[in-house]
Amino acid sequence: MRRPLTVLLANPRGFCAGVDRAIAAVEDLRVMTERPVYVRHEIIHNARVVDDMRRRGVHFVDAIAQIPDNAVTVFSAHGVSRAVEEEAQARGLDVIDATCPLVRRVHVEGRRHAREGRAVIVIGHREHVEVEGILGQIAGETHDAETHVVAGRADVAALDVSDPLRLAYVTQTTLSVDDTRDIIAALKERFPAIIGPDIKTICYATQNRQGAVRMLAERAERFIVCGARNSSNTNRLRDVARFLNRPALLVEEAHELDADFIAQADTIGVTAGASAPEVIVQEVLERLADWRQIHVEEVTLTRETTQFAPVELQGLRSDPA
Repeated sequence: MRRPLTVLLANPRGFCAGVDRAIAAVEDLRVMTERPVYVRHEIIHNARVVDDMRRRGVHFVDAIAQIPDNAVTVFSAHGVSRAVEEEAQARGLDVIDATCPLVRRVHVEGRRHAREGRAVIVIGHREHVEVEGILGQIAGETHDAETHVVAGRADVAALDVSDPLRLAYVTQTTLSVDDTRDIIAALKERFPAIIGPDIKTICYATQNRQGAVRMLAERAERFIVCGARNSSNTNRLRDVARFLNRPALLVEEAHELDADFIAQADTIGVTAGASAPEVIVQEVLERLADWRQIHVEEVTLTRETTQFAPVELQGLRSDPA
């Protein structure tokens, strides 16, 4: 008889409202227009979702210059810079903006601080596309906007700002709650006059998924985190588990899971990043069931009820006859 394994399934997990909204926008576009649909960047950070859309005719590119004149252009959920918006406008492209409303809120706050003459410190990962968009939105607000990016206390210590009395900070929406609190504390220690939103602009889904991992860690010996390696919020779930001294394995697909990872465990936690489809979680459970006699227990931190208005798709030029 196979050895029993208790699987604690985190709830909430997987798609958030912003991801649902962005995916729905692309799917609705495919139905309503015969023109080619081009998405700048991945619509969300998940290869399964992107590859499925690509098979159904959606095109993904890295630059506006790669989009033909007759195409409908979609901005991803991560948001884009003012320069990208202006380039698309100058080309006369039909644009559908699927930027997550919570990311857009950070854009608005960052631009306001720049407009009021403050240097803006962005807490986040410089190489992440969301941070690129935030920086580009702030830079597009005033010609002399001053911005900085910090990802840890060492970055805060190294900051060289023009006026310590005219500072504000904003945060990437998909960060570790604990790490962000620590960085904010370091900023306030060094720059007492700095203003900002505490952690409230870290998105609700990111906070909920991290909270669920903390709750499961009271019983789980280790964690499987489903999601993309280039997904910030997914990586933070793995980091939270490891911070709690629970070994954690991030898998993009179920076949990456190795039986050795669970060999000595009696109870494991399973969760998924906000851009990971539920089908991957179910495939992970099926793979676990191939090796062990599993008992799945769903553990709920909270019920998510957040919904966003659909992306506005009206006003496109008529399809060619």
